[in-house]
This record gives sequence, structure tokens and C-alpha cells, in this order.
Amino acid sequence: MMYWMKQSRQENLIYLAVWVLLFVAPLLSLYVRTVSDANVVFDWAEVLLVWRMFLVFLLLFLLHNFLLAPLLIHAHRRVLYFSIVTMVMAAFIVYQCSSRPHFNAPRGHRPPSRMEMHGGHPRPPFDDHNRGPHDREFRRQMPPPIVGERDILSIVVLLLMFGANLGIKGYFRSREDRKRLAELEHQNLEQQLEYLRYQINPHFFMNTLNNIHALVDIDPQKAQETIVELSKMMRYVLYEGDRKGVPLSKEMEFIRTYVTLMQLRYTDKVTISLDLPSTLPDRTLPPLLLISFIENAFKHGVSYLHDSFIEIGAAVSDDQLHFTCRNSKAETPNEEKGGVGLANVRKRLNLLYDRNYTLRIRDDATVYSVELIIPI
Repeated sequence: MMYWMKQSRQENLIYLAVWVLLFVAPLLSLYVRTVSDANVVFDWAEVLLVWRMFLVFLLLFLLHNFLLAPLLIHAHRRVLYFSIVTMVMAAFIVYQCSSRPHFNAPRGHRPPSRMEMHGGHPRPPFDDHNRGPHDREFRRQMPPPIVGERDILSIVVLLLMFGANLGIKGYFRSREDRKRLAELEHQNLEQQLEYLRYQINPHFFMNTLNNIHALVDIDPQKAQETIVELSKMMRYVLYEGDRKGVPLSKEMEFIRTYVTLMQLRYTDKVTISLDLPSTLPDRTLPPLLLISFIENAFKHGVSYLHDSFIEIGAAVSDDQLHFTCRNSKAETPNEEKGGVGLANVRKRLNLLYDRNYTLRIRDDATVYSVELIIPI
């Protein structure tokens, strides 16, 4: 179907209701007059005369609604639109002038005066010498030779009808544009979140596989246990990571597994504290949202020369998740490329919660801390 033939159901219902009321109005008006005045007879000829005039306006409305208005609203062809509308208006004026009643009398005759219409005696034939006051008054009341009052009123009504049609069609077009823009923004949001999730996962597995590689030579038994734990985490990422929300208990279990895996790599010089609630409410949160902060703590907070610490905690209160992560800072910063976790988690927070979250990061000389509060 061509685009200019498409319009919403609500728009069509508005037009239908207006035109039904217009065609019913003469019937109601004549009915009220016959009820209130016994001398008035219900005359269908009067109704049909009004309907004939309305039919002309209805045809012009259909022409404008389905063919002309889309040129301006959808195609933005202003010159073509106004040119055609001007021609339609000119044709309508010609039709009005040709279809109105003629008041011109033959030369040498005049219309009857009020006295003659009420049973008076006829006057002598009309000429320039015997014009009376009624003749001059009649000539003053005659319509202009080209465009009369009735024609001007009809043109104004037609212009108002075209303008109302443009206003209604423009409103529905703008509403449709806003709806389409909202859908595009939603699709863009989903694509961005999907991209960020895929970017997080390879980063996470890259660090985890490095840990397994280090354990192979040190303790093969622990390396095998680590592979089993990694398979559990891979299952979680594959089957839960692409969802909009996962149970809070599963996300906490994923963090426990990850921390347990990481502890296998380090000696007693690294103190790892994990404080997660044992019982959790039946709430959800975006998957793999917190792991980036924990990865960052292990990546930049562990020193192989001095004692270091990592403290991870989470609590739920007032429909909010309070997450904290503190770690010591290594003497030599890790310059490994690919550490895009924190940048991604900021983007995800902005996309998911807009401004309805709190993220505080303190980067002191010896301690790096993160506090995150999100609704759940």
C-alpha cells in the first residue's frame, strides 16, 4: 500500500465521527423545528439540499486527505501541494458561482416588490423613469456579480476544513514518529547492552585462563579443579549472561566461584575477604554486572612482594543492593592491555539505570575502593 494511503485507525474514526455528525445535524435541526412549531412541516427537500452541499465538501475532503495532505505531511513537497490546492480552490469557486441562483431579471422587467407579493396592485413596467425606493433597495441587496457572500463563506469553510485535516494528520504523524524513535532507541539500547556483555565475557575468560595456565606447572591437581570451576562459570555465562536479569542468588554464587578460583593462584600474602549474605530475597539484577569490579581488584590490587588484601562485600536493604570492593594497590601498576571492564560497567549502569544508581570510586595512594548502590 502506498504510504500516503496509510493512516491510523484513530485518525479514521475521528473523520468518520465528524462527518456523521455533520450529516445528522440537518435532520436533528429540522426535527426540533417541527416539534417546537406546528406550522413547520418536515421537508426532505430541505435536508437533501443541505446534504448536497455537504457531499461536495466531503468529496473535497477525501481528495485532500488521501492525495494532497500526504504531499505536505509525508513527502514535504510544499510547492506541489500549494499549487494543487490553489487549483482546487479555483475550481471550487467556479463551481460555486455557476451553481448559485441567478437574480438578474430580463431588461425592462423587475422582481415583484413586497407590496405586490402581499396582494397589492402591480406596478407599471420597470424602466429608468419609474424606479421606486423598493427597486433601489432590491438592487442594493443583489449579490456581487462575481463572488457573493455565500461563496466567500464556503471558501472560508473549505480552507478551515483543509487546515483541520492538516493539523490532525500532522499530530498523528508526529506521534508515530515519536513512537518509532522510542522503538529505535530501545533497539539501540539492547544492541549496546548486548555488545557490552560480549565485551565483558572474553575479558573475564582471558584473565581466568591465565590463572589456570599458571596453576598447570605449580599444582596440576588444583589446575584440574580450577577447570571444573571454570566450566561452571562458563555455563552461567552462556545460559544466564544474555538475559536481562538473573536471580540475585545465582549472581552471588557466581562471585563465590570466581573468588574461590582466584584464591588458588595466590599465597598467604594475599588476604581475600568475601562477605556475601547467606539468604537473599527473590530479586534480580543484570548478569555479570559486579564481576568487573572484582576482576579489577585482583588485577591491580595484588602484590607479589608485599602483603596485600581484597575485601568484597554485598548486602540487601530497602530494595537496594549495596556492593563494596576494596583492595590494596600494587607498587607497579598493571599495564596489561584489554582492561575494559570498568569502562563497560559504567556504560551498562548508565544504560540500565540512567541516574537511578550510586557509584563511588576512591583512588587513594595505597587503597582503591568501590561502592555501588543499585535498585533490585
